[in-house]
Amino acid sequence: MKSPMLLFARLPRVVLSVGVAALLGSLAIPARAVTIDWVTVGDPGNTADTDPAGYGAVAAAFQIMKYEFTNQQYTDFLNSVDPTGTNPNSVYNATMGIDARGGISFTSGAASGSKYAARTNMGDKPVNYVSWFNAARVSNWLMNGGISSSSTETGAYTLNGSTSGTAPAVNLGATFSIPTDNQWHKAAHYKGGSTNAGYWNYATQSDTAPTAVTAGSTGIGSAGSTGDFANYLSVATWNSQQGNVTTVGTNGRAGAYGAFDMSGNVYEWTDLTGAIGSSRGIRGGDWKSQGAFSPGSAGDYGTIAASGGNSNSIGFRLASPVAVPEPSTWVMGLAGLACAGWGAFCRRKRA
Repeated sequence: MKSPMLLFARLPRVVLSVGVAALLGSLAIPARAVTIDWVTVGDPGNTADTDPAGYGAVAAAFQIMKYEFTNQQYTDFLNSVDPTGTNPNSVYNATMGIDARGGISFTSGAASGSKYAARTNMGDKPVNYVSWFNAARVSNWLMNGGISSSSTETGAYTLNGSTSGTAPAVNLGATFSIPTDNQWHKAAHYKGGSTNAGYWNYATQSDTAPTAVTAGSTGIGSAGSTGDFANYLSVATWNSQQGNVTTVGTNGRAGAYGAFDMSGNVYEWTDLTGAIGSSRGIRGGDWKSQGAFSPGSAGDYGTIAASGGNSNSIGFRLASPVAVPEPSTWVMGLAGLACAGWGAFCRRKRA
């Protein structure tokens, strides 16, 4: 059975009643649990793409993050695993607080558990300056319920302090993981609706290149969540930068399964299917790409060292093989537990 903290980390956004909130509190759920929005990628057993050949076939349904992992989410992770600011296993890259496109500051004199903070207007932007090992540690942390630095080293991946060298394969039974190339490609490009539906060229449900999106003064993409747009070509100018990361989900419409920003914003880490060694994939294009991400284009499917990521162009999103119950179902389940407990208490009182 999953821990209450893990369930809460994976529960879609929902307004809880006072009674349910009180019950959650009794289960010792952390005050700053990371909230993640998921979309389900169905049509299991679908055919592979032909351009590039062999990508996209996935045997089972899975979930993938609706948006790229944000600076605020990563800030919550940092304050949880590094409350005293010692930076174990290089979970924080200081360039995040220096580069104008970085999104997280570090203040050594701040109180324990609050030394990291999302920079102004950057909390809802995709985290960058992260390696594959950083994304793997977030997977472990979430799988272990979002607690303490020790929760980052085992779980989805067995890391044991590694920050470079051989990148381990995902462990059997992982409930959070970095998506494989095939999972990522399917979520971005598959048309959905059957197991032989075919693939869009772009992750905006289009075979024509999306228009490069512009941004408002706080980095919100001008397209919102509709239309054939993507953040590339250094057009999203704000924060005194010619081209920049933009608020997740505001740069044009999603792919067929509902995942946003997979044709731009930042490249995203993937696990190479069946790969061993020190390299992993990056997919999706970035805010400065000269062309919107199309998998048939040369160079769009890159492979770099898993220890890489010292870049304002690389971030990540996670996948999960486990279906999240509907909020109403889960809340009702909790209410049922509460009622059952209250009933038992009343029976004991009557006895």
